[in-house]
Amino acid sequence: MDDNTEKAAKGRKAMIEEQAKLRRERAAEKLRENLARRKHQTRARRAGQEDETSGLPAAKMDES
Repeated sequence: MDDNTEKAAKGRKAMIEEQAKLRRERAAEKLRENLARRKHQTRARRAGQEDETSGLPAAKMDES
């Protein structure tokens, strides 16, 4: 391989590794957020408080 091809291959490899690192960091941050949210929900349930979820609304109890 000539010098330019080698440099290009190393550059692509470095870029791929950097993207993988950023993906791992984002995934770790999301996992930490999820864990904190779950801990908060568990503590709220133990204390008898209402969950402050922002997900899907609960199903209707009556069909009228």
